[in-house]
Amino acid sequence: MIERYSRPQMKKVWADESKFDKWLQVEIAVCEAWAELGAIPKEAIPNIREARYDLGRIDEILKVTHHDMTAFLRSVAESLGEESRFIHLGLTSSDIMDTALSLQLVEAADLLAQDIAKLIEVLQEKAIEHKQTMMIGRTHGVHAEPTTFGLKLALWVEEMKRNAQRLAEARKAIAVGKISGAVGTYASVPPEVEKAACAKLGLEAAPISSQIVQRDRHAQFMTTLAIIASSLEKFATEIRGLQRTEILEVEEPFEPGQTGSSAMPHKRNPELCERICGLARLVRGNALTSLENIALWHERDISHSSTERIILPDSCLVVDHVLSLFTYIMKGLQVYPEHMRENLEVTKGLIFSQRVLLALIEKGLSRDEAYEIVQRNSMKAWQDRVSFLDVLQADPDVSKHLSKSELEGLFDYGYFLRHVDEVFERLGLG
Repeated sequence: MIERYSRPQMKKVWADESKFDKWLQVEIAVCEAWAELGAIPKEAIPNIREARYDLGRIDEILKVTHHDMTAFLRSVAESLGEESRFIHLGLTSSDIMDTALSLQLVEAADLLAQDIAKLIEVLQEKAIEHKQTMMIGRTHGVHAEPTTFGLKLALWVEEMKRNAQRLAEARKAIAVGKISGAVGTYASVPPEVEKAACAKLGLEAAPISSQIVQRDRHAQFMTTLAIIASSLEKFATEIRGLQRTEILEVEEPFEPGQTGSSAMPHKRNPELCERICGLARLVRGNALTSLENIALWHERDISHSSTERIILPDSCLVVDHVLSLFTYIMKGLQVYPEHMRENLEVTKGLIFSQRVLLALIEKGLSRDEAYEIVQRNSMKAWQDRVSFLDVLQADPDVSKHLSKSELEGLFDYGYFLRHVDEVFERLGLG
């Protein structure tokens, strides 16, 4: 992933040093487990714990072996001496690589969980602040009925809470190791070693494996990242829509000295939200690749490996970036209640059509009769660009059922907000 979208902590998780550190961590844990069974002298363990690798040396050996695990093992062996014969005892490469990969994914998941928690906190604060900030709700992009900006944000809070739960479940699914040998039969390493080594690493031992940890686990993790990214894209798309010049109800942060166009100095574009939308597409594409990785030949082929070296770190880095970026956007979001109020009046009262419909039904009209009357008057008000209330008052089919005061009483914005507090209480928001 390019530097622009890589934050330091997540970048560190996927650095070569981190990968090899975890390979070595797994190798040492396996040696300790062997020693507990008496297969390795316990007095050898202190020296094994001091094992090291050299990145430069690994690169040199890799040019000859074209196999990163054997290059790693030779580098480690050079740091150990005679105790090196106990390293990788009874193991296959995937015992180390897949178990270490799980450690990386768990570490990445924990960072993402922190990111989500921070975003939820900011969204909650904004939702409470704007609980009663009235705006028009839109369906199909067309004015529907009033809502509040706080309700919109509360919806996002609840969605991110679901994403937090999804991530926790995906973390659990991937927090497994396997030390079961070449085809998962424990032919050269007993299950006791796997159980003990995984426990030392804070992982569950996979109940059954082939040469690898099964890739449905990784696909679950990746699809979870795709859902999180898609949620953020949804939120960012909403801000982009509300930032349109003719709407301008909210606006993402625009720093002093920032420019929006090389040609048009006046431009204040929703560039950050657009970036989130673009990067979400990348994460979804990577998730599709992870689904393709589930179906491997027999006990394993290597077709998944090349893709995972790209899609796993890139997706974690991207989701980490967009979570942080959207938190920044929400902290600095400019909200324009006066524009929201102006936009409520754009349709000259048409947004009260359902209230009139229900009032006529309460007066004894059938739904079809009431609907025809209200729609006819709505279309006239729409086409003539005049007050919906005035049109209704001039229609005898309406006035014979609803008095002037009754009609005027229907055009009350407060009616739409009477359950807002109840919704917030249900969500645990003050």
